[in-house]
Amino acid sequence: MMVSANTVYSNLKKIDRVDLVTSALYREQAQDILATPSIELKLRTAIAELLNHVNQELALQTVGSEDSY
Repeated sequence: MMVSANTVYSNLKKIDRVDLVTSALYREQAQDILATPSIELKLRTAIAELLNHVNQELALQTVGSEDSY
């Protein structure tokens, strides 16, 4: 069952307050929304921008100065 686009957007807004498994689930749900052309482009764009932002934040938290990825 697909979660609504509005719920996915809300979940991404609070992704920094959930555990890693839940965070991964939220990211997967966002990808599902982005792959659904019947969802309004404006909403998909907002989700894509927010997902990009939270992914950048994750990279900064996860990768240390001596790590590579």
